[in-house]
Amino acid sequence: MNAPPSSSRTCLGVLLAAGDGVRMRSAIPKALHPVAGRPMVAHALAALRDAGASAIAVVVGPDRDDVAAAARAFAPEAEVFIQSERRGTAHATLAARAAIARGYDDLLVVYADAPLVTAASLKALRQALADGADVAALAFEAANPTGYGRMIERDGRLVAIREEKDATAAERAIRRCNAGPAAIRGAQALALLELVGCDNAQKEFYLTAVAEIAAGRGLKAETRLAAEEEAMGVNDRLQLAAAEAAMQRRLRHKAMVEGATLVAPETIFLSADSVIGRDVTIEPHVVIGAGVTIGDGAWIHAFSHLEGAKVAGGAAIGPYARLRPGADIAAKAKVGNFVEIKASTIEAGAKVNHLTYIGDARVGAGTNIGAGTITCNYDGFGKYRTDIGAGVFIGSNSALVAPVKIGDGAYIGSGSVVTKDVEADALAVARGRQVAKPGWAKAFREKMKKKG
Repeated sequence: MNAPPSSSRTCLGVLLAAGDGVRMRSAIPKALHPVAGRPMVAHALAALRDAGASAIAVVVGPDRDDVAAAARAFAPEAEVFIQSERRGTAHATLAARAAIARGYDDLLVVYADAPLVTAASLKALRQALADGADVAALAFEAANPTGYGRMIERDGRLVAIREEKDATAAERAIRRCNAGPAAIRGAQALALLELVGCDNAQKEFYLTAVAEIAAGRGLKAETRLAAEEEAMGVNDRLQLAAAEAAMQRRLRHKAMVEGATLVAPETIFLSADSVIGRDVTIEPHVVIGAGVTIGDGAWIHAFSHLEGAKVAGGAAIGPYARLRPGADIAAKAKVGNFVEIKASTIEAGAKVNHLTYIGDARVGAGTNIGAGTITCNYDGFGKYRTDIGAGVFIGSNSALVAPVKIGDGAYIGSGSVVTKDVEADALAVARGRQVAKPGWAKAFREKMKKKG
């Protein structure tokens, strides 16, 4: 068995992200449209990294600092190059000439608008180079090959990749099609790319031409097969939705295989970076945004929305709960229905059961927060913290005006507006004294009837 190529070979990953995506009809460049909570450019970078790329070059269009920034946010080590003119994929790849010329063992080229390509498929391309190929192209068996480049093979060798507009009728009947990504032996890469011409229907410099050039020079070109789904490119909103659906199927499958129960998987939406432990149960209609970690044995009830949050093992969330960024829910804590938590820590065993907002706060272990409680954390100019100790009881419909501290074991009477610190084990009642006036209501009604 051959050793994995990443163990001994260097690799430059070139990500082509210069497309504007006119058919998206958007002010946002195509590469930045999200799939599963992550911009498409980041999916491609993740695949390159996981395939063992030891260096990354990102090719963007002119004045596309936003795409460059997004790429560097995910891969700070990435080197950015500009394709000043749109003249095809080989031309775009050569925009990274300075990086290619450094002499990596493998050159791996992928596309920012193909978020479903897997690291396993890219590793297969690299393995082909390690096994002696000079060029390796990713292919798939198309149910309907219309619109795709066809793989022209003879005796197990790839001799050309023919774009449909340039293909003969016989070549168009071929069902093995080009999925996009390609690998080129580093020692041959620049020479092959520089030989690419534009004698085709589009008058563009196609990266696919490298296969035919290599074969014509007596070099070895091969294909490696991937699932058809991996070839899915995103050029418009319909294809973006299809890519999202495919990615969600993958993420749900992964979560369930790794030990989570998804009660109605098709109604649950995950993010590419979701971390879900074993024996987690997620009920229907839950949305898990970016940056969420859910520990073993947690229970996420129906219609909850989580993003940027951490849920420890044994905690329960929802139904109809919202965890915003910075929510940190400890073991066996409970966040109930119509509760919103933001930038706050709910410590072990604490309960925030209903109709409550907790923002910029700490809720101590074993504390009970009554229904309708809010932490008043914003005065129109700044945010302030509320610190609630362990074993505290906050009565229903209380407002805690930050900055304020409630000591361990304190008791807050229902309906209180707390503006000053409360010491440990104290009772605080901050509301107007109740006054009853016998017969007032009856007299008031009679008076109003006479006026009418």
